[in-house]
Amino acid sequence: MCKSTNLDKVTGHLDADECIDIIYLDFSKAFDKVPHFRLLQKLKQHGISGKVSDWIQSWLRGRRQRVCVNGYSSTWRLVFSRVPQGSVLVPVLFLIFINDLEGNLVNSVFKFADDTKLLGKAVSDEDRDQLQTDLELLLDWSNTWQLPFNSSKCKVILAGTINITHIS
Repeated sequence: MCKSTNLDKVTGHLDADECIDIIYLDFSKAFDKVPHFRLLQKLKQHGISGKVSDWIQSWLRGRRQRVCVNGYSSTWRLVFSRVPQGSVLVPVLFLIFINDLEGNLVNSVFKFADDTKLLGKAVSDEDRDQLQTDLELLLDWSNTWQLPFNSSKCKVILAGTINITHIS
């Protein structure tokens, strides 16, 4: 027996001529905002320990940066957030960090690197209320884990049959 996927649920609603809201969420400077301490907590929760954990901790520890503008440089400062980019490990660490993002949600979530989409049926007021509740839970997660959404880049797509009585 095949397991139903989130995409199967979405296409099922569309095949039944039901509306779907697809909410595109954008993390604000996603890779730059991941707090090292919290990332290490999540790695431990996923059972990553021992030499692998030590290596990742060493890879993150002691990173410094400075700003250079028009030939002037600031002093070097330690960096306590930011997953260093340019390696295969970065998207994996980020996905581990956001792995529990949809923990308490009713609707479906698709994640790929720092792209996240919330999808849900939007036929009734109850459906839309549930989508709103899920959005509020995502915002709570974002605040708890110090990874904010960039609301100016978040978008909504309405797919399927449009019920004029619910457009506002």
